[in-house]
Amino acid sequence: MKKIIVSLAALFAAVAVMSGQSMAEATETAKLANESLSAGEYATALAGFKEALKMAEACGDDGLELVATCKDIIPKTMNAIAKDKLKEKYYDEAVAMFQETIAVAREYGDEDTAAKAEALIPQIYMQQGGALLNAKDFAGAAEVYAKVLEANPANGVAALRLGQALEGAERGDEAVEAYKTAAANGQEKNANAQLGKLYLKRSVASLGAKKYADAVKEAVTSNEYTPNPKALQVAGQASQLAGKNADAIKYFEQYLEAAPDAKNAGQVAYTVGALYQQAKNNAKAKEYFSKAVTDPKYGADAQKALKAL
Repeated sequence: MKKIIVSLAALFAAVAVMSGQSMAEATETAKLANESLSAGEYATALAGFKEALKMAEACGDDGLELVATCKDIIPKTMNAIAKDKLKEKYYDEAVAMFQETIAVAREYGDEDTAAKAEALIPQIYMQQGGALLNAKDFAGAAEVYAKVLEANPANGVAALRLGQALEGAERGDEAVEAYKTAAANGQEKNANAQLGKLYLKRSVASLGAKKYADAVKEAVTSNEYTPNPKALQVAGQASQLAGKNADAIKYFEQYLEAAPDAKNAGQVAYTVGALYQQAKNNAKAKEYFSKAVTDPKYGADAQKALKAL
């Protein structure tokens, strides 16, 4: 703003030689606006420069220099007001002011100010979305992040956060698509981690609801996105409850391979031994019962099963 203030001072000296009461009034209005600008009173300054602009335009050729000066300073002052709104976290007001700044700046031929204001709008939405997400206003956050992606569909971070917002709003299918968009735009690791958690949560819910086929499918999908022993355990449990023992054995074996030191490893090994025993595969049954003999809860039963075999 200092350069603007200096240029106005030079202009005020030049217009002193001009004639006409109207031009003198326009100049005085601009001077007062400039004082407000120097004091950081941007709203008052903006109103003053707009009024000075109208008055100078009415003065014809005598007012051309003041017109040019006002048109140079008005967009910059608007931009300063918008930035203050942003600092105060008045996000909607800040966006509206930046949008107005862009329109006025382009009307006055100030492409630099327009470009700077335009670049800030997505940043505002990201900041606003983060605040809403932290406040658990998931619907509001989703709406804001969607605006960012509307302007730039390749913004992987916005897509990732949109997925989190949609998931929080219990719009799971939409969240999946958002995460996939994030993965395709530089956020593959983070997006896959979120997808793994989402499908694991779904699989646990399906297991509880006795939707065993869904539970297996979701658990397997979860493990594909993010390898997780818990998903393999759920797939094994759902398969066993669905009477698909061969699948249950497969997933439980994968679970034990992925988490050999899990607290429930003995229990799962005992279960696998029992399933192999039912399938009349005594060799495998012995193998897994042997892995369960030290388990504090299932060890005694495992020893009995081994003796019976």
